[in-house]
Order: sequence, then structure tokens, then C-alpha cells
Amino acid sequence: MELRKLGYLLLLAGLWGPSFLFIRLAVHDVPPITMVAGRMVGATALLYAVLRLRGGRLPRDRKIWGHFAVLALIGTAAPFVLVGWSEQHIDSALASILNGTVPIFTLVVAHFWTEDDRLTPVKIVGVALGLLGAVVLIVPALDGEVRLGAFGLLACTCASLLYGVSGVYARNHLRGLPPLVAPTMQFALSAVYLVPLSLLVDRPWSLANPSTTAWGAWIALILLGTVVAFVIYYRLLDIATASYISMSTYLIPVVGVVLGVTVADERLEWNAYAGCSAILLGVLVVNGFPRRTATPEPL
Repeated sequence: MELRKLGYLLLLAGLWGPSFLFIRLAVHDVPPITMVAGRMVGATALLYAVLRLRGGRLPRDRKIWGHFAVLALIGTAAPFVLVGWSEQHIDSALASILNGTVPIFTLVVAHFWTEDDRLTPVKIVGVALGLLGAVVLIVPALDGEVRLGAFGLLACTCASLLYGVSGVYARNHLRGLPPLVAPTMQFALSAVYLVPLSLLVDRPWSLANPSTTAWGAWIALILLGTVVAFVIYYRLLDIATASYISMSTYLIPVVGVVLGVTVADERLEWNAYAGCSAILLGVLVVNGFPRRTATPEPL
């Protein structure tokens, strides 16, 4: 069983880690809103098909749908678009590093929004280290003038903050749902938000046909980074604790950096490695080997 859990954990990190590279390749030809809208439509269709094949159904409770309307906006639609836009201006490796701040923001939000997950002196040190890592990444990009790269880093950081808020919101309002129901509803409502926005802003019918590389990255993002990753995630939830799954937080930035440097030939400066080290150390301190309530967020 332990080997099985470890295998699922490594597979999950192996699926979510490359998502940053897939996003960068896709947004090279496809605008971020359209890219995410297509991702949500494709993922919803496939997840709903799997859900129905397993005999599952979507709930009819309006209150649950209302909570998912909020979660879809702050936990999927907005942060996914922010990450997609940011990767038009920054490397995928940097985006994956900043995604590592999600547990840091989650802890800060949880301190004010929950009763059982409070900040302690040790965790405050971890939060400070994580935020310091983000600052080390962002400040050199300013370089005395406003640059899109700096805005890209800030957008990716804002996405991590939204992931933190959405994770706490989900724990407060959406526990106990059957597997696959939550992501299916979340992605479906995200598509409701993004498809009209894509038609209005991007006018996808007027865009040039994406390259084969962009199509391949887009399809891989839908199938691997979204559908298969969530199936594995919920399968792992059946046999492992949330604390165990939270260890993927350490692996995802590592996978993202390795792929960005080796596959996309990205070049990282000293501040990227220093910031990554500070963020991972901060997450390590916050989790306390490991933190009891931490859960990973997908890209």
C-alpha cells in the first residue's frame, strides 16, 4: 500500500508539474482566455463522461451550485487565466516556482477564516520565508522600469493567492462530495464564465490556426494536467491522507523547473534559484513534516 501511495503521489506531481510548460507552449498561439475556456470545456466533457460511466450524478442542491459558482471563479477561471497570461511574459519554470507559494497563502487565509488552522510563531517564520522568496523573484524584474515580466510574476503570485483562498473556501463549504463531482461542477461553471468572455474578447474565429505544438500542448493540458490528474488525485484521496498528498507541493516546482530548463531551454538567473529555495523552505517550515490540513492546488 505504501508503494502504491508513493506511486500515485509521484504520478500526480508528474502530471501537474509539466502543466506549466504545456501552458507556455499553448499560449504562444492561443490567447489565455480562449486557452483556459477550451481546457474547461474539454475537461468538463471528459470528467462528466467518466462520472456517468461510474454511475455518478451531479447534485441538484442550489446551495452547492452557488458555492461552486464562487469556487469556479476564484479557484479556476481567474487564476488559470492569470497563469496563462503570465506565461506570455515569464518562463514556465518561474511560474511553477511561484505556484509553490500556494500553501503559504492558504495558511494566512486559513488563520482568519477557520478555527482549526491558526498561525504559530514557527509558521509565521515559514510564511515570511515564502513571501521573501516571492519578493526575491519579482523585485529584480522591475529593474528601475515597468516591465511586462514583472507584471507576469505578480499575476502568477495573485493566482497562487486565489488558489489559497479557494482551498480554504472549499474546505469550509464543499466537503464530503463524491469523487469527480467537485471538479466536474467546478470546471463546468468555469466554462460558463470563460466561453462567453473568450467570444467577446478574443474572438477565436478570427485567430490564426494554432501550430501543431500548441495543439499538442493544449490537448496534453486537458487530458493529463486536468482530467487524468484529477482522477489520480481523487483516487489518492481514497487511500491517503491530505497531509500525505500535500507533499506534492515540494515536487511540482521541481518538475516545472527541470522541464522548463531542459525542454524549453529556459535560462534562470540567480534570483530564481534563491527564490525557489526560500519558497520551498518556507513551505517545509509551514507544513511541519507535513502540515495536517494542507492540500495541493492544481495549476
